[in-house]
Amino acid sequence: MKTVTINKERLSIHIEKLGEIGRTKDNGVQRLALSKEDREATLLVSEWMKAAGLTVSHDHFGNLIGRKEGQNPNLPPIMIGSHIDSVRNGGKFDGVIGVLAGIEIVHAISETNLSHDYPIEVVAFCEEEGSRFHDGLFGSRGMVGKVVDEDFKKVDDNHVTRFEALQAFGFGINPQRVKESVRRIGDIKQYFELHIEQGPFLEKNNYPVGIVSGIAGPSWFKVKLVGEAGHAGTVPMYLRKDPMMGAAEVIKEVETLCMEDPAAPTVGTIGKIAAFPGGSNIIPETVEFTLDIRDIDLERRNNIIQKIEQKIKQVSESRGLEYEIERNVDAVPVNCSENVINSLKEACRNLGIEAPVMVSGAGHDAMLLAEITEIGMVFVRCKNGISHQPNEWAEIDDIVTGTNVLFEAVLKQI
Repeated sequence: MKTVTINKERLSIHIEKLGEIGRTKDNGVQRLALSKEDREATLLVSEWMKAAGLTVSHDHFGNLIGRKEGQNPNLPPIMIGSHIDSVRNGGKFDGVIGVLAGIEIVHAISETNLSHDYPIEVVAFCEEEGSRFHDGLFGSRGMVGKVVDEDFKKVDDNHVTRFEALQAFGFGINPQRVKESVRRIGDIKQYFELHIEQGPFLEKNNYPVGIVSGIAGPSWFKVKLVGEAGHAGTVPMYLRKDPMMGAAEVIKEVETLCMEDPAAPTVGTIGKIAAFPGGSNIIPETVEFTLDIRDIDLERRNNIIQKIEQKIKQVSESRGLEYEIERNVDAVPVNCSENVINSLKEACRNLGIEAPVMVSGAGHDAMLLAEITEIGMVFVRCKNGISHQPNEWAEIDDIVTGTNVLFEAVLKQI
C-alpha cells in the first residue's frame, strides 16, 4: 500500500478559517443551524470537499454530504462525519474537527491516487447542537428515519419554523421530500466520528486520544410552571402562587437525584430559564426552563426522570400551580461496535499510540447512526476539559493523532 499521510498544516488552516465564520466578540463561535453563518460555513466546507475529490450534495434534511466513489460504487459507503453548527458563543473545535478530519482523510487518499473498493462519504450533519430549534441531532435523526412531522413545526426564537428555514437555506433542499433521504440498514458499511472529548479525563491522564465504547443517552425537556402574577411588595408570601419558587424546588431536586450515586455518570442540567412577565418587582405568572438528563444506564436515567416528574407534580399541587412537561429528545444510550472498537485499537497499536477505552457523556450524531450501521468514535483531549465555550481548545498535534487513528482504521475497511 502506498504511503498516505495527513497534512497537518492544511488541517490546521481549515480549522482556523472555519472558526472565523460566526466569530463572537469573545473569540467564540456562533453558527446556529440554517443561519446565514451556517450557510457561509457550508459553502466554504463544500469547496474543501471538492478540492479533496468529493462530489458535494445536500440531502433534504439539510445534511451536507461529500462522496468519493470507490471501484465498486454499488457497495455501501464508509461514512465519516460530525457537524459544523455550534452552540451559542461556543468553541471552534466541537464537531468541526470530525468533518475536517474526514475531508483531510479523503484529500490524502486522492493526492496519492490510492485505489479503494468502497465509496467514502464525509457528512456535516444539520443541527446536531439543537441551539436554534431546541431539539438537537436533527440531521442524523432524519437520516435514520427518526424525524416526525412535528420536528418541522419547531420554531426558533424569531418564530421561524424549521420547515421554513430548510426551504430558505437553498442547496436544493426540499423538506417535502425528506423520505427520499432516509438511509436503511445495509446502506452504510460503517460510521466513524472524531470529536474533542469535552471533558477532562484524557488531559488529566496524559492521553492524546481515546476510543469511545458507548454514548450516554440524553433526554431533553421543557418544563413550564404557571402560577399567578402579582406585585412583589403587596402579596403576602403565604398567599402567593409563585412558579419561580416552585421551579427552584424542582431544580434543587434535579441536583440531589443526579448526585445520589457518586459512582454513576448521571448528570442533570438546567441550561435555560425564563420568567414572564419578567419584571424585577413582579411575581412571575409563568416560568419555563430546560432540563437535560444523561446517563449510560437507561434504567437509572429513566428512574431519575420519573422522580423529577413526580417532584414537579408534587410541587405544583402544594403551591397551586399548573404544569406542562414537554419531552423534546429522548435518545437511548448506545454501545459502539466491537468490530469498530477493535479496528481503532489495532490502529492505535500500529501507530504506537496508547489510547484508553472510555464512555462519552455527551451525545453525538454517531448514536443515531448506530440504528442502521456499526459505529466508532475517537476522542481528542481538550484543554481543561472545556467545551461549549469560547476558550475551548485542542492542540493540532492531538487532532492529527486522532485523524491518523481514524485514517488507519478506515484504510482497513475500504
